[in-house]
Amino acid sequence: MAYRVKAQVMDAAAIERALTRIAHEILEANHGCAGLALAGIVTRGSVMASRLAERIKSIEGAEVPVGTVDISFYRDDVATHVSPEVHRTDIPFDVDGRTVVLVDDVLFTGRTIRAAMDAVMDYGRPDSIQLAVLVDRGHRELPIRADYVGKNVPTSRRERVKVSFVETDGRDAVEICETDGGTEA
Repeated sequence: MAYRVKAQVMDAAAIERALTRIAHEILEANHGCAGLALAGIVTRGSVMASRLAERIKSIEGAEVPVGTVDISFYRDDVATHVSPEVHRTDIPFDVDGRTVVLVDDVLFTGRTIRAAMDAVMDYGRPDSIQLAVLVDRGHRELPIRADYVGKNVPTSRRERVKVSFVETDGRDAVEICETDGGTEA
């Protein structure tokens, strides 16, 4: 399906400001970084988690463990995907008793987050799981909400929110894209 860029809603500077704010909010809500870990959902959530860890280190002077979560086999629609793209889940910290902040680029229906929570729970029993996203676009199908949001971007179902990071795409930007054919995204 073809998409065309409708609008850029965040540039590199806006993304940097949002990530810095989210890092401060995470630290404030958790009274520092003791017992905290970040788990980024592959692919751009992992990039975002690494960037948040860097900011937390610069603010607190302490390192927060960072892991990656692949939800490929936790999706509720895995049977409909002929061959899902599989990545590696790497959680190099003990989940038990920690506050795990799941990190993703865009929150849409909530199904990805549900799958990520299931994946994290397979590694242990955290004290709590929180959610940080760069963009919340609405259209929830499950009762899931983010604790930390960079920007709320109301969209239609025909639109797609495209997050680009230097590490994966060569530039930092958030764009709203429309389908050329007019079908739902």
